[in-house]
Amino acid sequence: MSSPINIVRKTSSALALLATLAVPSIVSAQSCALCYTQAAGSGERLVQALRSGILILVAPPMLICIGIAVMAYKKRNQFNEE
Repeated sequence: MSSPINIVRKTSSALALLATLAVPSIVSAQSCALCYTQAAGSGERLVQALRSGILILVAPPMLICIGIAVMAYKKRNQFNEE
């Protein structure tokens, strides 16, 4: 028999998973038609610059998230040992 705390944890984990799976479909639907047509109508050089800019803008948040995950992994048992 599961304790009420375990049931709450499992339920909250399931809800978090569902929210995580639902967010990408909502976010991808937010494209701007004007931005898309301007980028599609521009030359190859500008399209390549946009792709490079997107990669440059993605790198810092990704590195920050990886850093936080590594720190959390290293500190995961610090409070359990005390």
